[in-house]
Amino acid sequence: MRALEHGFFDGRGSSVIVRAYRSGKVLVQGSGAADFVEMFLEPEILREARIGYEEGLHPEECVAHAGSDECGKGDFFGPLIVAAAYVDPEIGRVLRRLGVRDSKEVKSDLRAIRLSEEIRKAVRGLYSLVVLGPAKYNELYCRFGNLNRLLAWAHATALAELLRKVPSCPRALVDQFAKAPVLERALEQQGLSLPVDQRPRAESDIAVAAASLLARGEFLRRLALLGKEAGMTLPKGASSPVLEAARELVRRQGAERLRALAKVHFRTFAQAAGAAGLPLGQTGIAGGSATVAATPSSCVAPSNGYDEGYRLETKGSARKPSQEA
Repeated sequence: MRALEHGFFDGRGSSVIVRAYRSGKVLVQGSGAADFVEMFLEPEILREARIGYEEGLHPEECVAHAGSDECGKGDFFGPLIVAAAYVDPEIGRVLRRLGVRDSKEVKSDLRAIRLSEEIRKAVRGLYSLVVLGPAKYNELYCRFGNLNRLLAWAHATALAELLRKVPSCPRALVDQFAKAPVLERALEQQGLSLPVDQRPRAESDIAVAAASLLARGEFLRRLALLGKEAGMTLPKGASSPVLEAARELVRRQGAERLRALAKVHFRTFAQAAGAAGLPLGQTGIAGGSATVAATPSSCVAPSNGYDEGYRLETKGSARKPSQEA
């Protein structure tokens, strides 16, 4: 126990630090913080337990279900990742202890990557990842002719693979990205009879939050790898710094290299590649606006396959939800 300026004490244990301030604020830090709050602070000090009692606060989350979310659709550089994760009450409790929440609330990229690694272990391999590298993304975007249809195919593919490993999964929740019929048609094409709910801001659900972090962690890892291959940092998003990076890449390595690292239907591609003199007709972009060469009628859903641009990553094998990986 140590003295604390402007406070009562600074207590330190093997895995937790507790600082009590005169303002009434208590700061709890360390790997054992959640256990300390749940097992001691709430029952003994607050006389009210919150952590660990999600069954009462969010009963719908404590029923076994799957969730899916994506990362990279708004990023000019890098892949599109769609993840699906299965959560039952036991897995859900572990995820909450880890602090799993909507990836948008996790400000640190390093923290997001670490959380994604912990989630892989916590869900015991019951997850799937659809990974579309830039080249495959551009091909499929042209074939589908619409980002929402591409997203629907990717979500349906991820859920279908997850369901092969957890056939008893009773339902799924998807962070809504389009009108409901768009995803419903993709699910029908996959032959899925699984009830799937679509909800805006569904990342508040523990399964969708886990999928969100799995997708973000994979996106960040792959974006970093692409940056190493390009010999420069590839920024996230589609802002002015991204355009400057794209122009610099074109100056150094040419417009064709940019095509292999980015999503060509973004206006940023026309601005960077057009400035380098690349004929815009080769990109599926006309007049500097983001359009595609394909029409919806010409788009055929691709079959599952493996190549350098598209990868369906799964862990674990079909099992009963109660079985360990």
